[in-house]
Amino acid sequence: MLAGGVLVGAINIYLASSLLPTAVADIGGAGFYAWNMTFYLVAMVIATMLVSRVLSHWGNVGAYLLGFAVFLVGSLACAVSPAMPVLLAGRGVQGLGAGLLSGLGFAVIHSALPRRLWTRGNALMSAMYGVGNFAGPALGGLFAQLGSWRLAFVAMAVIAAVCAAIVPRVLPPGERGTARAPVPVVSLALVTAATAAVSLAGVLPGTAAMAAGVVVALLLVAGFVAYERRSERRVFPRTTYRAGSPLKWVYLTIGLLTFGVAVESFVPLFAQQLGGLPPLAAGLFGAAVSLGWSLTQLGSASATGRRAVRRLCVLGPLVLALGFLVQGLLQREAAPGWLVLAWLPVLFVAGAGIGLAYPHLSVAAMSSTRDPAEGSPPAAAVATVTSLSIAFGTAVAGVLVNAGAGSMLAAARYVLFGFATVCALGALTARAANRSGGSSRAR
Repeated sequence: MLAGGVLVGAINIYLASSLLPTAVADIGGAGFYAWNMTFYLVAMVIATMLVSRVLSHWGNVGAYLLGFAVFLVGSLACAVSPAMPVLLAGRGVQGLGAGLLSGLGFAVIHSALPRRLWTRGNALMSAMYGVGNFAGPALGGLFAQLGSWRLAFVAMAVIAAVCAAIVPRVLPPGERGTARAPVPVVSLALVTAATAAVSLAGVLPGTAAMAAGVVVALLLVAGFVAYERRSERRVFPRTTYRAGSPLKWVYLTIGLLTFGVAVESFVPLFAQQLGGLPPLAAGLFGAAVSLGWSLTQLGSASATGRRAVRRLCVLGPLVLALGFLVQGLLQREAAPGWLVLAWLPVLFVAGAGIGLAYPHLSVAAMSSTRDPAEGSPPAAAVATVTSLSIAFGTAVAGVLVNAGAGSMLAAARYVLFGFATVCALGALTARAANRSGGSSRAR
């Protein structure tokens, strides 16, 4: 159930992208094309930041029922949309439900599973991001090919209804808090504005305007962090901002890893333009990063030794960065078939870097406090960081593509080399998390 909730949200990140050309031909609204992803991701980020409060108010079962109900309503609104504004509103409601379900998966595992299964449970759930990024475009493309884009949203509504019916049978009810924590309105406003700014940056005309959008987003994130450090109404747990706490470094490493996932949004474009692949084959190349992430972490979750886990957390970002670096070096105009085939295992290895570290970082966040009652907020924040980082990465990739000035080869190299540089920083933050974690245990 926990993995299924994460999967529902992950599939719908890219599901509508495959359906939009068919939907636009039916209901119009081509001018709002790029807002589809923006509405969904912004709503998803907002919802993940409210997970702890929803859990406190509704308990495990009630929170999951709420998440599936909101997602179902949003899916049906998309299915019956007579015009693009209604479809966008439906996508926003979908994003709220998906964000709740994604955050709940990581938060509820703290109480639903024994500690010895946390790593494997986190691996299974985080693998759903990879599976969703693979299945979303495929499912959307299938319904678009059949000319029934509305049925895709109906199918998602049916899945949500079936999952909701099963929830009371499989989940522990959980405890409801007696105190009602106030909603962190300022923090939500800042991070929402940052997500919207970076999402819009990817579609603004002109490199300067796009770069300005990213800068504005980074300034808003800095304002968010500064406000959270002083405020009692915060999104991230207090431990994140304590001196010597490893939690901030854990979140930064997760963010830098999942930042790399955004590359796969543009891999199909590079595969078609530089490799001459048909759309279906190019789409499969785009899913190679997610496939490497999903399969690798199911194996890496079996590592239990402290030294092995710490090494995997540092190795993961390095493998991801190295994969992007090699992929950038392999880009060619009119690339021959043998070279195009070589792209596939390289992208898979890059995704494997995420899988090596992600489940252990998730458990590190969950284990940041010894108080079981405080375990859900750090765990739920994993989904917030992941969603926010994917949104940022997608926009930054759009900026780098446009920086290619019309040359697809230059665009591909800018994206791959740029992302290799950013993702490599994850090795430094992982080392900082390891040092801070060791110091915390010593104290």
